[in-house]
Amino acid sequence: MTTLRWRQRLAAGFAGVLLSLPGLAAPPAAPEASLALWLEQAWLRNPQAKALDAREAEARAAQELASGLTPEPGSISVGTLNDQLNSNRGKREVAVELNAYLWLPGQKAARAAEAESRFDEVEARRAALRLEVAGELREAWWMLAAARNTTSLAARRLKTARALAEEVQRRYRAGDLSRIDGNLAQMEVQAAEAEWIDADGALLQAEHVFRALTGAPAPSSISAERPVTPDGGSASRLLPTTHPQLTAAAAASRSARAKVKVAEESRRAAPELSLLALRERSNFSESYSDSVGIRLKIPFSSGALVRRESSAAQADADHSDAEMQRVEMRVELDVARSRQALQAAERQYALAEQRQALSADSLRLAEKSFALGESDLATLLRIRAAAYDADAFLDRQRIARAAAISRLNQTLGVLP
Repeated sequence: MTTLRWRQRLAAGFAGVLLSLPGLAAPPAAPEASLALWLEQAWLRNPQAKALDAREAEARAAQELASGLTPEPGSISVGTLNDQLNSNRGKREVAVELNAYLWLPGQKAARAAEAESRFDEVEARRAALRLEVAGELREAWWMLAAARNTTSLAARRLKTARALAEEVQRRYRAGDLSRIDGNLAQMEVQAAEAEWIDADGALLQAEHVFRALTGAPAPSSISAERPVTPDGGSASRLLPTTHPQLTAAAAASRSARAKVKVAEESRRAAPELSLLALRERSNFSESYSDSVGIRLKIPFSSGALVRRESSAAQADADHSDAEMQRVEMRVELDVARSRQALQAAERQYALAEQRQALSADSLRLAEKSFALGESDLATLLRIRAAAYDADAFLDRQRIARAAAISRLNQTLGVLP
């Protein structure tokens, strides 16, 4: 009867090993926000998003300027002239001048295209930044899942070790086991407790990282993403032209080329057209006379100034083109590497399932053998440690596979 009760306690302690990963496969007690909703939370807290809002306002202002009648605001000049300080014969003169700047040929269209490309660049950079925030959230998401898994395994190990230590102490007092067996059981409890303390600290750190990113406590359950494949319903999202990073790089290149066009069309300062109105008299005996005139001011072109502006714009355009090529190559390599990592994670998970099944069978046999007195405690602890490692490896590979799916979606430019 004593042996039966001990086996029941030991079986209860090891029953938790067969449970699924907490928070990953088990249904939550209450509905939890999806990864997409957590992305919204993280996006609202991102400081760079506010900077992009200011850039968007700047682009809209540039569009308004490009659609104006003049390249620069006009001006008005008012002046007066009299001889009160010398002869004081009644000479009076009042002049009013209205000045307006004129567009150079092709400059207005170039400015409008440049403003439009700047606005498109801001929108593309916003999408790329959102993908970057999604990558940070995904890493925090699976770091939290791994920390919870490690803590759960450590807690189950500690619980099982304590149950085993109690039974070993009872059998030691009954004279069935030696003092060495009791010491081994207590050492196992201490090792399990130390591991649980470390795991709990790592879990607390992972929760702090998630809260700093989203501004909210971590959810009680963590769901896995589905892989996006060309044969799936999300195939249209895999087009290279829709990848946020590629789109942002292409938009930056177009914006730089538009600036080159503006520099080419702005070879001199804007011409100035002035309308003059003059009211004057020579002395007190004369009546005032009015006159109106027009003046056109055309600045000369400076070759050095034009070359400076054009060369600077061309350098920025060349840099943007090179950056676009670099981004294309990097995204292509990242996608290939992520696919290989997912394939490796799938193989590792299959091996982990086989290893866990074998270790669980060995553990059942070792428990039965130890309960019948056919093997010693050291053998049971060794097999038990192997079974624990197999369970931990299986859960780690389950999380690694889910994280590899998220990383592949990230490299493909797919948001949660």
